[in-house]
Amino acid sequence: MKKRHLRGDILLIGGLLLAAAIAFACVFLLRGDGDSVRVTVDGELYGVYALSQDVTVDIRTADGEANNRLVIRDGKAQVETATCPDGICAAHYPIFRDGESIVCLPNRVVITVVTAQSGDAPDVIA
Repeated sequence: MKKRHLRGDILLIGGLLLAAAIAFACVFLLRGDGDSVRVTVDGELYGVYALSQDVTVDIRTADGEANNRLVIRDGKAQVETATCPDGICAAHYPIFRDGESIVCLPNRVVITVVTAQSGDAPDVIA
């Protein structure tokens, strides 16, 4: 009797893991490439830059103390350098898919890939 429960538990857990893997793959694979990146500093829009054009942007905070260098090349955006102490944002892989983000918490900089449709849509519908 105990073996029967164990086998049922294993089948249940395996089925749940398989369903989660399929759902994750669908979300990841069906997400399209973005058109541009939206940069916000301290919650305020800093700029929107097309992924189709190679450009380098120095992002400065309002107090002028913090600086992040955003590089857009070959349709991908990444933070090349940052003045934050941990540098996690500069170590982040390049982003290009709709909805991907790079966040620099110490400098309060958020870089998000958007498409023409997703950039105009509200984040929350009340």
